[in-house]
Amino acid sequence: MPRVSDDRLAARRREILDGARHCFAQYGYEGATVKRMEETTGLSRGAIFHHFKDKEALFLALAREDADRMADVAARQGLVQVMRDILARPKDFDWLSTRLEIVRKIRSDPGFRKAWESQAADREAATLARLERKRQAGSLRNDVEPEVLVTYLDVILDGIVTRLASGQSTDDLHAVLDLVEASVRKPAV
Repeated sequence: MPRVSDDRLAARRREILDGARHCFAQYGYEGATVKRMEETTGLSRGAIFHHFKDKEALFLALAREDADRMADVAARQGLVQVMRDILARPKDFDWLSTRLEIVRKIRSDPGFRKAWESQAADREAATLARLERKRQAGSLRNDVEPEVLVTYLDVILDGIVTRLASGQSTDDLHAVLDLVEASVRKPAV
């Protein structure tokens, strides 16, 4: 039997992730059944689960990709830029509409909760490091602890994701993000 190249394995994994992202976006976490995954990816369950242990592992791999991408942007440009990216390219993040299902699963499944929280840890650490650098540079308000600002920004991010997931208008959210940015900056003297 011929060996499959590492490039081909990586391409197949990417194909599965892209199809799964679409499937989760269309059907939600619970509705993204194995049968639907097969239909969406055009691959057999054996091919899908050769690369991922189960649906949860596949979902968490997508979450890890997004967390890494968000952490990179947050480290370089801040968490508000992550939110601007979500607004600019909502289709890249539409699978996050499964957020309400995830909250339920986080509450009922300790193993899933632990895995999910680790996904957010890198983004949070990158945001905190950026805020610390901004504080040292004198451009960040110093009357609020950076950890509180990270929580504040995470709450805003959750609100944006919820608003997108529920199909509400996002027309005014760029102005809201301008306000958020202004609220964390050090006031001009």
